[in-house]
Amino acid sequence: MPRSFDMATEYPATVEQVHQAFRSEQYWRARLANFGADDATLDELTVADDGHVDVITSHVLRADGLPALVSQFHHGDLRIRREEHWQPVRDDRSAVTVSGVIAGAPVTLDGGGVLAPAGGGARLTVTLSVEVKVPLVGGKIENFIGGQLVDLLTAEQRFTTVWITENS
Repeated sequence: MPRSFDMATEYPATVEQVHQAFRSEQYWRARLANFGADDATLDELTVADDGHVDVITSHVLRADGLPALVSQFHHGDLRIRREEHWQPVRDDRSAVTVSGVIAGAPVTLDGGGVLAPAGGGARLTVTLSVEVKVPLVGGKIENFIGGQLVDLLTAEQRFTTVWITENS
């Protein structure tokens, strides 16, 4: 049974500034280069005239760097495909849907969120569902992934904040 994780992070930038970063290929290339994957690629970035943003990225985590809990159930490198679909900013808000799959692993991730004004900046609230179809220990792996997702969201917020400051 999937586990749900509610997460939130705050940006000192406005909703429009954050969304503008998400529309930038340079932003995505820098973000991918900044994170801990052994290999990360921007597979697709589509920015529609109306402000829709579709992003597909691939990440490879080499087997020799995986935690024991993960390597017990998945042999070889982890190949992760991640999709984000951002709606245009309307009424100073933007909704997102997110999905992720790990090739050859019984893991799925999906969810959504809203980027909205908060204080003098923006707040991203996200609910993600993680399902690991491994008998007996699937829940333990789901909790591990959930913890990693919280750390990832925080790191992405920090990166985005710095990127906006340096590229405004």
